[in-house]
This record gives sequence, C-alpha cells and structure tokens, in this order.
Amino acid sequence: MASGVVEEPKKLKLYSYWRSSCSCRVRIALNLKGLKYEYKAVNLVKGEHFSPEFLKLNPIGYVPVLVDEDIVVADSFAILMYLEEKYPQHPLLPHDLQKRAINYQAANIVSSSIQPLQNLAVLKYIEEKVSSDEKLVWVKYHIEKGFAALEKLLNDYAGKYATGDEVYLADLFLAPQIHGAIKRFNVDMTQFPLLSRLNEAYNELPAVQDAMPEKQPDAPVEAMS
Repeated sequence: MASGVVEEPKKLKLYSYWRSSCSCRVRIALNLKGLKYEYKAVNLVKGEHFSPEFLKLNPIGYVPVLVDEDIVVADSFAILMYLEEKYPQHPLLPHDLQKRAINYQAANIVSSSIQPLQNLAVLKYIEEKVSSDEKLVWVKYHIEKGFAALEKLLNDYAGKYATGDEVYLADLFLAPQIHGAIKRFNVDMTQFPLLSRLNEAYNELPAVQDAMPEKQPDAPVEAMS
C-alpha cells in the first residue's frame, strides 16, 4: 500500500556569480518559469571557476552552469534553450517566426558583440597592459555601439518589452546588460530612449528584479545598499 508521501521534485542547481550578466539571464528565466533552484556561488574574483571541480562541469571555466539531475548544461544560451524545451511554461520565444528571429538577433548582439568585451578577464588584461582609464573607455565604446544597433533593430518590434508585450528571450539578455551599463559603467542612457523605456518596464518585474546582482546570496554587502 502506498504511503501517500509525495516526493518533492529535485531542485535544479545553478552555478552562478552574483555580478555575472550571463548568470542573470538564466536566473530571470528560472524565475519566469517558476522553477526552484539551489544557488551554487562561484567566486570569479577568487578564481573558483578554475578549480578542478568546476572545470569538470564546464571545461572552459565560465558561469553559469545548470545541473538538472544527471544533465549538466553550460553557457547561458544553451541553458535557456534547454529550459525552454524541458520546461515549456512561460515560453521564452514567440510563435511568430520573424519576432523569434529578432529575439535571436538581439540576444546575439548582447552575447557576442557587447558582453564578451566587458568580462572580467578582458578588463583585467586592459588594465594591466594599458591603463585603468582605458578600460572604461573600451567598455563604454562597445556598449554604446551595441546599444545603438539594438535601438535600430527593435524600433519596429518593441511594445512594453523588446519584441512586444510579453517577456521573451531578448529581454533576458537586455535587462542585465542595461543594468550593468548603468550601475557599473555609468553609460549615459539618454542616448538610448527605447532601451531606457524597456529598462523601466524591467524595473517593475519581480522575476527580473529578483535575479539582479544585488539580490543574490553571494553579493557583497556594499552592493545591496
């Protein structure tokens, strides 16, 4: 006879760093889909992503990494596609093929043409080889170049959010990138009215705000103020 005890579904595990915009994308998706997860902090400043244990999960040593029982997925784009296929609640992609393509394109502008050029390793290299001042010039140039392209790309598609009135894949990439541009790099957002309007909408969404860097368990106290 069955005991009547219902087993709790096993929690997902997310290996994340508080300030990682790539990790933030996945945190937003998990929140939108209502998926509980265990937060596994990886301190990039201390080099924990180069530990033998972490490199077994992701040989290139980047966060985020998602563990779903015996399945391990690294890279935010791959994780988001995995979540979309396994957990279809709150779809991250619209049915309309053109809008879907715009979501992919906007996400790729962030993930290929902005974020890699401002990550910790690149900024550290510029600071060491050139100067600390040049680091900020470099970052602002690439963020502003990418944001200018996004303004043009989304002009004919944006509604309340990037490609309409629902939160989709593009928004998951845009929200942390805009947040970082403002908070970390003091980018003047008056140049980008469409992105500024989207940012105001993101500020009203609990699923987005709860995923932001300062809300994470490994965020330093000064970041939470």
